[in-house]
Formats: sequence, C-alpha cells, structure tokens
Amino acid sequence: ARMGRTLVELFYDVVSPYSWLGFEVLCRYQHIWNIDLRFRPAFLGGIMQATELFLKGNKPPAMLPKRAEYMLKDIKRMAKYYQVPVQISEDDFQRVLATRSLGAMRFITAIDMTQPQYLEPLSREFWIRFWSQHEDISQPENILAVS
Repeated sequence: ARMGRTLVELFYDVVSPYSWLGFEVLCRYQHIWNIDLRFRPAFLGGIMQATELFLKGNKPPAMLPKRAEYMLKDIKRMAKYYQVPVQISEDDFQRVLATRSLGAMRFITAIDMTQPQYLEPLSREFWIRFWSQHEDISQPENILAVS
C-alpha cells in the first residue's frame, strides 16, 4: 500500500452476488476512501467444500431455508440501493450450486497474472452475464465469449 493508504483485498467468485455488490462499491469509492484495492479471484466451490470437511455439517447459506429467504431480500435491496443489475430469484440459488465456476475463475486468474489491467472489466462482464443475463458461465464457449 502507498503511504497513508490502506490495502483492501477482495477475494471473490463471479457466482457470488455479494461479491459483485462488494466489488462495485469498492470500485466506486476506492478514491474517496483512500484505499489501494487488490482483486483476488478465488474459487468459492473449493472454499465451501473445504469448510464442509473441516466444519462438519457446514452448508452454503442458500441451502438453509431461513437464511436463503433473508439473502434473497437482502441482495435485492442492496442491488437496488447500489444500482448494480443483479437479477435474483429463488431459482438462482440452485443455479449457483449447479454452476461450476472453476473454469471462469481460472480464466480470470490467468488474466490477473498476465494482463491485470483487464481484471476489473473482465470480472464485471462475467457477473453481468451470470447475474443479469443468466448465462451458463461454466461452458467453455461462454467463457471465451467474455474475452
């Protein structure tokens, strides 16, 4: 971090609507908040799998009925407030669990390693395709279409 600035690292996966909301807010306010923003692509499926192993019975929040109900309202409210075009319904929780984001996240990581100046617009495009246009980002042809 530069002198007097705080480094903020955002670990994210494009299948997470909360990641998208956090991403957009941090991008918008990074200069006002005087932060150095570092994006860290991460595979949420792997994190969930690892925590299920270590924390017996740990389930994704969307799999718990009351939490899923709250998340749906919360994400809609935040999307409206921050004007991020997340289009979410109850059906999307199953879509998230069924979508393998590993290929997309590997692609995003490769771009981060080779051409980091494209990381922000590329990540945003994946979120738009998954959350606004409801595309299947697990398919290689759809990953390539983003580039």
